[in-house]
Amino acid sequence: MLHIRLLTLIFLLNSSSQLLAQKDTALYAAYTISSSRTKLYAGITRSIGNLSKPLTDSTEELWQDAFGSMELIYHTSPWEDNRIRYAFDSINVRSPAFQRSLLELVYTNYPDQFAKEINELALQTRNEKIFAMCAEYLLRNKADSAKRKYLANLIQTKFNNLENPILRSLQWRLDNQLPGNQPLPDLFKKDFLPGNVVMFSFQRKNRDYPGLVIVRDSAGNFIRDDNGIIFNIPQLARSLSNLPGYLTDGSTPQGIFRMYGFDVSKSTFIGPTTNIQLTMPGETSLSHFIKDTTILDSVWSEEWYSKLLPSSVKSYFPLFGSYYAGMAGRTEIISHGTTVDPNYYHSKRYFPYTPTEGCLCTKELWSPVDGRRIESDQQKLVNAIKKAGGPDGYCIVLELNDEQRPVTIRDVLLFTSIK
Repeated sequence: MLHIRLLTLIFLLNSSSQLLAQKDTALYAAYTISSSRTKLYAGITRSIGNLSKPLTDSTEELWQDAFGSMELIYHTSPWEDNRIRYAFDSINVRSPAFQRSLLELVYTNYPDQFAKEINELALQTRNEKIFAMCAEYLLRNKADSAKRKYLANLIQTKFNNLENPILRSLQWRLDNQLPGNQPLPDLFKKDFLPGNVVMFSFQRKNRDYPGLVIVRDSAGNFIRDDNGIIFNIPQLARSLSNLPGYLTDGSTPQGIFRMYGFDVSKSTFIGPTTNIQLTMPGETSLSHFIKDTTILDSVWSEEWYSKLLPSSVKSYFPLFGSYYAGMAGRTEIISHGTTVDPNYYHSKRYFPYTPTEGCLCTKELWSPVDGRRIESDQQKLVNAIKKAGGPDGYCIVLELNDEQRPVTIRDVLLFTSIK
């Protein structure tokens, strides 16, 4: 949550304007007007100056704020590069929170510059999450069979609990480099999660490309427009870091999420459009997630999670992504719109969509003159959920394959065989 907290702090320091307002269907966000965005950007860049401070136990959080700002706008400079190298000089004596923040930054902004330093940290750390972040960086740098075997051997020699959800997820990624590309037809039958509204979000393995979301009602029928076309809108499932979904601040994991309720955020990152509340295993009770009040067990397991899956896909590991992410401690993944300035990402494949900290995000445009909402795919999605029966059911996130292009409705229809 570093970036959301940072954005809110910087905004409050720069403006006393009302955060949001709603009048029936008219929405505006005062912080999206040009002058407010200029102030916000200035505050973000100022926080990068925290890197000029000496790095000590008492200044770690200031450095972490700088890392978050650099990541938020993908900012680098020769001076910043030198300060990041300086941070690595004492990485072994820094707190796990600082280590994680630095590793997330270099994974995002420096994909191949720090392999030597990160390999040394991987050899020394006993923290499963830090090790996994190091491993993912090294895989991104060079993912050949020798590198995968090297990391798998390190897991075996360094850790005792190989069923740790982070290590379990990492091991699967070491063993399986290709996307599943499974037809999974039983997920799209009416008897899958009967009586529930289901939101399906289809994504590419490469999350730089926007995915597509469709909605099924509680009777098992897919929502369609007046012309009989299945309702669909693009949806980005990419985080700023683009770390894998089992890690904090990674992209949205595949799998099942419990959908329960609407909400309105006061965050200057998300904006005032209604969002769809989602929870993962471990974030809510078993009885609530599985929708069975007779369940008295409070201990999560793969077996409980798999009860929601058709028998044909119970062994398909990618569908357990949300389970392992939840067991690893991930929380607060929802489906929302955006008030982040898309111009931060004008050079990225996903522009004008904006990345998040792991949520499902739709495109929204706001007036730079008065902050009024101009366009909102999020509102369209909320309306489709309402038409389907309301936000009480499930969200399923699936990767189709690794084609290097956005997901289209044709891709979805071919994958699902929906008529």
